[in-house]
Amino acid sequence: MAGSNTAPARRRPALPREQVLAAAMESIAERGLAELTMAALGRRVGMSGGHLLYYFGTKDRLLLETLRWSERRLGERRRAALGRPGTVRERLTRFAALYLPDDGRDPRWALWVEVWRRAQAVAELRDGQLELELAWQHDAVALLREGTASGELRPRPPFDAERHAVRLRALLDGFGTQLVAGLPGIDRAAALEHVEEHLDAVLAG
Repeated sequence: MAGSNTAPARRRPALPREQVLAAAMESIAERGLAELTMAALGRRVGMSGGHLLYYFGTKDRLLLETLRWSERRLGERRRAALGRPGTVRERLTRFAALYLPDDGRDPRWALWVEVWRRAQAVAELRDGQLELELAWQHDAVALLREGTASGELRPRPPFDAERHAVRLRALLDGFGTQLVAGLPGIDRAAALEHVEEHLDAVLAG
């Protein structure tokens, strides 16, 4: 209104994208993926659900971006773990330990399971899933090739590091899914023991 002394309302600046993704991960850890809605996340970070939709477009994109953020952080831990001194066999064990969920409520794995579930119908999720999985594949292949080149690992020939890395990740995916589902008779320690037995059988010569 003309002559009014009331200052226009100031729009709250958007939070940095990483803070929103961190808040999404915290929400999943605390309340589960089912409770993660744009409205609930907006309340958590002091933004409207519509504002979040403006930045992320869809919940599918929010899920993928949160998973990417989580995997970037874990990727830093993985590079540090694999770069520490130790045999290739020891570093493969570290690889497996980082791959598996911490427990049935691991928020990273909750995201992975949801992305797998939706990926068949959403090309963006499918492409993003492949991109993230290839980072794990690359590191597994590098370890296997290093071990065979040095003679530390002596698998039966012919040996294809790419194929064996795929099999190792499939084994880890299977056990990880069982852990997240809370199936009886399997826990993280037992899953790692099975992986160790697999590595021994395939790589010990």
